Parts: sequence; C-alpha cells; structure tokens
Amino acid sequence: MSAVETRSSSRSGLGALVERFPFLPALVILVALLALNGWFQPNSLGFRAITGLISTYLALMMLAVAQTYVVYAGDVDLSVGAILSLVNCVIIVLMERWGGGGVAVLGAIAIGILTGLACGLLNGIVVAVLRLQAIVATFATSIFFTGLALYVLPVAGTPAPTVYWRTYGGRFFEIPFVFYVVVALAIILAIAVRARLTTQMLAVGDDPFKAFQSGLPVTAIRLKGYVLCGVFSALAALCITGDTASGDPLVGGAMTLYSVAAVVLGGTALSGGRGSVVGSVLGALIIGLINSLVFYVGTPSQWQNLVQGLAILLALMLGVLVTRRVRP
Repeated sequence: MSAVETRSSSRSGLGALVERFPFLPALVILVALLALNGWFQPNSLGFRAITGLISTYLALMMLAVAQTYVVYAGDVDLSVGAILSLVNCVIIVLMERWGGGGVAVLGAIAIGILTGLACGLLNGIVVAVLRLQAIVATFATSIFFTGLALYVLPVAGTPAPTVYWRTYGGRFFEIPFVFYVVVALAIILAIAVRARLTTQMLAVGDDPFKAFQSGLPVTAIRLKGYVLCGVFSALAALCITGDTASGDPLVGGAMTLYSVAAVVLGGTALSGGRGSVVGSVLGALIIGLINSLVFYVGTPSQWQNLVQGLAILLALMLGVLVTRRVRP
C-alpha cells in the first residue's frame, strides 16, 4: 500500500468515526477549553466550580437539545428563547398565586411544560402544516410569545418560592441536585437517540422528497419535532427559574442564537439529516467555558462581548473545518 493510500485509508477511517459520532470535534474543543480554564484558573476545575458551570448553563443545554430536534428535520426555531421566557413567567405567577408550597410548585411545573408543548404545537402547525418558512414563521411566533410573557408578567423581579430555588441549588445525599437533572437528561437522550422518531427526523432532514416517497409522514414528523422542541424549551425554563430564582419576561431573549450556535458547535448540520443531541449539549458547555475563559484571562469588561463572540466564531470554524477535512 502506498503512502497516499495509507493516508486516504486513515482519513476515511477517521471520517467514518466522525460520521458516526458527529460530536467528536466538539468533545476535543471541550477538553481543550477545560485545560485552558484550568491553566488560567486552577480552581475552575474544582467540584464546586464545575457544579456552578452546569447549574448556570443547564438551561442552555436544554435549549440546545430543543433546537436540535427541529434542526434534525432541516427546520429551525427562533422562538425557543421566547418560549423559555413565557414558561418562566407562567410558572412564577402560578406559584405565587397558589401559595408557593410543594403542591403549588408541582402544579405550576406541569402547566409550564404543557405551555411549552402548546407553543411547540403552534410552531409545528404554522411551519409543517401551513408550510410557512420556518425562519420567518418562528421569528413571528417569538414576538407573539414574548408579548404573552409581558402580559403574564409585565415587570421582571417576582421571586420564585424558596422551596423551588433551594431544591434546584440544594444537595441530596451530598450530591448537587443539578447532577440528578443531568443524569435524567442523559437517560432521556440515550433513549431518544435510539427512538424511531429520531431516525425519521434525520431522514426527513436528509431528503424530504425521498422520505415522503418511502412512505414517511413528513408533515407529522416535522410537527412532532416542534412539539419536542417546545417541551425541552419548557424544561430549560424550569432550569433558568431555579438558577435566577425569579421571573423575567425577557430572560430568554439572547439564548435563542446561543442555542443555534451550540447546535452547530456540536456537529449538527443546519441543513438537517446529520447531528447529535449529545453534541448540542457539549456545544452549550463550550459556550459556557468560553465565557469563563474570557473572564479568567482578565479581559476588560468593555471588550468581553467582542472577545466572546470571536472565540465562539473561531470554535465554530474549527469544528466545521475539522469535520470537512476528516469526512470521506
């Protein structure tokens, strides 16, 4: 075998590995960022610091998963941040009106999840059934959901009940509660990866016409993707409520584009047909680590947004270039 053939075989093998596990480039970037954070701030790799990172970015992790399910099918949802804000306001107001006890909290959580589901269903009907362009339709619904959030809670600052934020930030058997949430998320995603619906969404994203010819209900699959997106956006709202311990009708405004960036960082193609929810979770953590690193290196406050944006852009470019180079 010649040297050229050897390199080609090696590249094909690595390409096949990335094809099977699209999140591998994101994993490499994540490890590198962890090392850099540890270099500039050794305490950042401690248990308490990692717990704080997960607690702060768990909502973005959930939102990235939500975005992934519509991107699988070649769609996009620009309303995920607005859904998060709406659910945050709904559960805060309900918990306050119902007294803030344990039963009130559980009832508000259930209604919050149903609210997210209803928002996802509306998006699915508008995009998949009525066949409006996803980027335009979900931008419009994001304005609508933001308006609803402002109607439910006109002014930010209403506190969450003590039992809620103490549970989210507390420990059980000396293990932080957020780690239980992460384990539950990992189990759900492990089941979802093997689910028939995931395969169907990827097939629709790869080629909608061929998927339709093969007998797949393309409209119903896209609709289900938006419903899942709404549910995970609601779960993200539960996390952000626990982290901030308050209600804010605009809390999710900046998180929509972060969720799209996390999806791309994780190796999911915005054109659909290829990707991984695991990669999206890693992408959210990458964004969190970039933000931490910018702070640890002592970047002046007036330059932090600029440096964060450039760092995320570089990570995106690196991930895309590596993926293109190793894919067969």
